[in-house]
Amino acid sequence: MSRPRRRGRDIHGVLLLDKPQGLSSNDALQKVKRIFNANKAGHTGALDPLATGMLPVCLGEATKFSRYLLDSDKRYRVIARLGQRTATSDAEGVVIQERPIQFTQAQLDTALDSFRGESQQVPSMYSALKYQGRPLYEYARQGIEVPREARSIVVYELQFIRWENDQLELEIHCSKGTYIRTIIDDLGEKLACGAHVIMLRRIQVASYPIASMVTLAHLEALVDESTLQGIAPGEKLDALLMPMDSPAAAFPEVNLSDIVAAYFKQGQPVQVAGPLPAGMVRVTAGDSHQFIGMAEIDDDGCVAPRRLVAEYSV
Repeated sequence: MSRPRRRGRDIHGVLLLDKPQGLSSNDALQKVKRIFNANKAGHTGALDPLATGMLPVCLGEATKFSRYLLDSDKRYRVIARLGQRTATSDAEGVVIQERPIQFTQAQLDTALDSFRGESQQVPSMYSALKYQGRPLYEYARQGIEVPREARSIVVYELQFIRWENDQLELEIHCSKGTYIRTIIDDLGEKLACGAHVIMLRRIQVASYPIASMVTLAHLEALVDESTLQGIAPGEKLDALLMPMDSPAAAFPEVNLSDIVAAYFKQGQPVQVAGPLPAGMVRVTAGDSHQFIGMAEIDDDGCVAPRRLVAEYSV
């Protein structure tokens, strides 16, 4: 039986898209997939249509390792409107309560400090978390509230940027699973005036550099340039990609000789001389340190494959 014909290119890597406002993460993903003519693509950590900023889009074999970005820290810049609470905790929801802004700078400082460090957060009903197989926002749109368990989050850094009239701007570095809308809504209640998000921009995911973000407009311009120059768009586009193993960059590396790597790539646990780190590792092969997959150090001290790069992309 012949293998099914692929519809796009076998291109592998991570694009740091600067997602525009008003576009869903899935719509942005599909646009990138089309522009790159990639046969496989996926994003990590969706952004609301209201939000802009860094959306890592994994292409090809990089999709196998995108899960490691879901566990990474994020950094956001947010502007809140004070004095109004909305049903969705952002500007897209209807205003459900208005109150005067009467707190002092000292009270604001105290309230902000209460969010720093580890805490428990109850996810918004307008989040994409699922309950009985359906996203919470589907229940919310029907006026149904379902039970949600509080989750542990960590706010590593919360910087006060400015407070002007009814606008408050902050920068927040937080752990996975943190809902900025919920922080703003909770902050508004602590200040007894209400608040909701009117601008949200993700400026960092893991250790990816903000300077490497690219817009859809820039990608489309490169395609147009390539057409005018009579060259394949991939010659310009592919240079923008981060390595396919960059989602797992935080994991320690285990380098295998080419001979040992051949067994590893067949799915066999292999033994490596010398001390090994515990847990998950990023595995490379040969003097070129070519990435070949993720592994776990098992109880016997062997490097056991957990996720392999397909042979055609090596």
